[in-house]
Amino acid sequence: MKKTAIISTLAVLASLFVSVSCGRSEKSGDDTDSIAACDTLANVGPMGFCADSLEVTEGKVKSGQFFSTLLGSLGMSANNAYNLTQACGEVFDVKSLRVGNTYRAYHSAEGSLEYLVYDRDRMNCVVFDCTEPYSAWVYTKPIELRDRYADVTINSSLWNDMIAADVSPLLIITLSDIYAWTVDFFGLQKGDRFRVLYQEKLCDGDVVSVDTVRYAVFTHGKEDFPAIMFDQKDGGNIFWNEKGESMRKAFLKAPLKYSRISSGFTYSRKHPVTRKVQPHTGVDYAAPSGTPVMTIGDGVVTSVKYEGAGGNTVRIKHNSVYSTAYLHLSKYAKGLKVGQRVRQGDVIGYVGSTGRSTGPHLDFRVWKNGTPINPLKMDSPPAEPIKEESRKDFNRAAATYQAQIDTLQARSHIKTLFDLL
Repeated sequence: MKKTAIISTLAVLASLFVSVSCGRSEKSGDDTDSIAACDTLANVGPMGFCADSLEVTEGKVKSGQFFSTLLGSLGMSANNAYNLTQACGEVFDVKSLRVGNTYRAYHSAEGSLEYLVYDRDRMNCVVFDCTEPYSAWVYTKPIELRDRYADVTINSSLWNDMIAADVSPLLIITLSDIYAWTVDFFGLQKGDRFRVLYQEKLCDGDVVSVDTVRYAVFTHGKEDFPAIMFDQKDGGNIFWNEKGESMRKAFLKAPLKYSRISSGFTYSRKHPVTRKVQPHTGVDYAAPSGTPVMTIGDGVVTSVKYEGAGGNTVRIKHNSVYSTAYLHLSKYAKGLKVGQRVRQGDVIGYVGSTGRSTGPHLDFRVWKNGTPINPLKMDSPPAEPIKEESRKDFNRAAATYQAQIDTLQARSHIKTLFDLL
């Protein structure tokens, strides 16, 4: 009796298991190969559907192409494309379709569009079920976290030397943010060195971001500039120097990223247009037109207007002592106006060549108590230091990170010696 009951139960479970299919009930009964290929949950791929019996084609969104026209080019009727668009509204805004992004279309043996997978970015894609009842969902690819150590000495440029050391250049972005108040990345010199303990994110084997730096040391000449990650859980700063002083200071070192200095602060420069010798009480940063320009500190916008030789100019008063100006802009940040309060790092305009200018660049100027000063030599006081109650834990974390770097360097030296033998 018990044996009969067990056999009956197993038969029911088996029938239920076989009935689970990633195919659709409205598929033709003649499509036995599709049913056979997708008759278990094990055949359902990571994106949520079974692609075993489907033909896949890859492509890129073309210029001028809309979501509806993309679906049409893949064989979907205008009516069905509209129904799909209505069904996926909460998951995907069809207006966000971007030219150049890749997609994969999955067709049945009969040629009907079953699924469309649109790559929103390198980690996320939107999966569209293109048959009734229409639906869509987001699939995030598996992310691998990998701890790494980089030791890079500048020989040509930070970008090239990072690549030569098998380090993702994405690390530059994070380091430039951490050291924005300490290191002028436009003035790096041969022999400068970065040693960094960090974590990178990988997707499909490629590095997609480097946003966690635990410990870094920038060496310039004989001087080290450590940056230690330590979170006090107060929502504030998380990077400190070896004394527990905030890496964040009152002013950024520079108002834009990835550029070079084309002209420095001087009282006797021959102007490239007029050819006359006259003061240039600012620093020129050569950069591509359209490069975002940021305010170096909190303040109030005092002027947004065209100023003759200076072209489109933004002026900001930071406090009773310091004020700055940003000249030759191609355009201002949207909505920027006089009297508006801005925060450090806010974009206030974009590099251009308006006014008396020979090419795209930013002429950046700083005044202290009304007198022009060299932005490259301006001192900036640190923000609030680490809390006393956090000091002990901070010192312990700093010592741990330093020990890790010392160990890794020792291993590297030993390996180098063995390679020479």
